[in-house]
Amino acid sequence: MNEQQLAQTAQALVAPGRGILAADESSSTIAKRFSAIGVESTADSRRDYRELLFRSTQAMQKYISGVILYDETIRQKAVDGTPLVTLIEKAGSLPGIKVDAGAKPLPGFPRETITEGLDGLAGRLKEYYDLGARFAKWRAVIDIADGIPTRGAILTNADALARYAALCQEANIVPIVEPEVLMDGNHSLHRCYEVTETVLRAVFTALYEQRVFLEGIVLKPNMVVPGMKSGHRASPDEVAAATIRLFKNSVPVAVPGIAFLSGGQSDFDATANLDALVRAAPPWPMTFSYGRALQAAPQKAWSGKPANVGAAQAAFNHRAHMNSLAALGQWSESAEKAAA
Repeated sequence: MNEQQLAQTAQALVAPGRGILAADESSSTIAKRFSAIGVESTADSRRDYRELLFRSTQAMQKYISGVILYDETIRQKAVDGTPLVTLIEKAGSLPGIKVDAGAKPLPGFPRETITEGLDGLAGRLKEYYDLGARFAKWRAVIDIADGIPTRGAILTNADALARYAALCQEANIVPIVEPEVLMDGNHSLHRCYEVTETVLRAVFTALYEQRVFLEGIVLKPNMVVPGMKSGHRASPDEVAAATIRLFKNSVPVAVPGIAFLSGGQSDFDATANLDALVRAAPPWPMTFSYGRALQAAPQKAWSGKPANVGAAQAAFNHRAHMNSLAALGQWSESAEKAAA
């Protein structure tokens, strides 16, 4: 393990004004999103869509620090034969890779899941490093509902995250540690706070026990928000106050940066909430690691038509620019409208 290399990579991923593009949708997930815009999901159509993102010069060179890829994508080549990884590297971004095998039912714990993928991970990480990956992602999923999450499910997922992180660092790959408390339910902001605090404390205890080098990770958590079915919408200032207070109580200052997931928030809300978080002057660099919140607009603009590539790239550049401003604490609704 090269601690200096890991620390430098982690710092690059959370560099000021830059964030991470999560383009690691599984084949089944991207098929659903393509279906919504009337596009058949094939290896070629998936490549064409992701290639247009990676060739979006302004976004990739100025606003995107890294790109999380799916196993298929890290092996694909552009239409002209250039590896997609090379396009990312030439733009000055870091290629990354999703390495988990998804959340599966946790035996003995109804309605709860465990993320799988540890078997054979050391060998896969070596291959991914050779393919160009310099960071990786593993997502643990924690749901809030009556009677859940249980302590057993939280500890099991925390242990898996920590073991994944240790394996990554042995391969000189920076682990993105992603414990996502879902915002799908009808819970309050306070309930989200309580659960997220419990989860983060369990995760960092497990990371410590697995001897993970904290200066060589990036934390990818949820923001503290009420459930989508709660009937309450928290303001950006409310989200920022609760999230910063929670993290000060749960996240070691050794962590080089926090890259938030959007978690189902709208494009606008994800940007506005990130801006409020950064304006609150947290003790860590804070940025974005968004999937849908960066891609919904370009996917719709593209709709599978080659003639729409320019419009899709413009939409991607716009959303990346707005989130870059948010990561600097410089976003505003007027800036959003002016740039649009």
